[in-house]
Amino acid sequence: MQGLGNDFLVVRWPIGVPGPDANTVRRWADRRLGVGFDQLLTVDNDINSGVDAAYRVFNADGGEVEQCGNGVRCVARFLADETGKEELKLQSKAGTIVARVLSDEAITVNLGEPCFDPQALPFQVESEKDFYQLGIQAEEIEFGAVSLGNPHAVIAVDSVDAAPVDILGPAFGSHSVFPRGVNVGFVEIRNQAQVSLRVFERGVGETPGCGTGAAAAVAVGRRWKVLAENVLVSLPGGTLSVNWAGAGSPLWLQGPATRVYEGQIEL
Repeated sequence: MQGLGNDFLVVRWPIGVPGPDANTVRRWADRRLGVGFDQLLTVDNDINSGVDAAYRVFNADGGEVEQCGNGVRCVARFLADETGKEELKLQSKAGTIVARVLSDEAITVNLGEPCFDPQALPFQVESEKDFYQLGIQAEEIEFGAVSLGNPHAVIAVDSVDAAPVDILGPAFGSHSVFPRGVNVGFVEIRNQAQVSLRVFERGVGETPGCGTGAAAAVAVGRRWKVLAENVLVSLPGGTLSVNWAGAGSPLWLQGPATRVYEGQIEL
């Protein structure tokens, strides 16, 4: 499946079988020797009462992560096709969220309230701020930080086309202040209701689309008081819609999720 070109292997995981190890994920993720994907999404049959399904997210490098905004829309589309349900309650390592299938091209998910507490990322810094600075290659880079169930750093740039994604993305992701890594968003603010974005995802690299990255860019932009409640986020793979009323309210992310093909692979 794919959402804005961010592609996934979605599989209903068999009960009683241990989750995939890192070597298996990396083998399946190989675009020449395996299936090829940015993330593996396993949908678990063995779930707690009160939710429709539980899912886990594994990056292409084999590491398990907490959340994926494009991925959860694909999980919702996958389950809606099976069950016919238009509203689903889904459980992940980041907590329980609600997904609503509005049409074939529009699925909206409640990602909860963005958390700016540095410990939630985690981000090793003395206190919570609107702006932080990090020294990279003798230059001080200013950014915001937020958790959407997974960690994000957001850097404002004059042009996403000229943004040093391949330099700052890995530098931030491997920096010691982010002990579990971080996703890095480069946001060009066009006006209060429109931004352009590129995202370097930990364990993956730059991707055409990143759902939680879009959510993070809007959350940080709202904190900086430069964005409106409803924002269209343009990524290389397409456009997502983000709605966040502000502190005390959940953030909603809307966009497409598409089934590409079905197959089988040996475990």
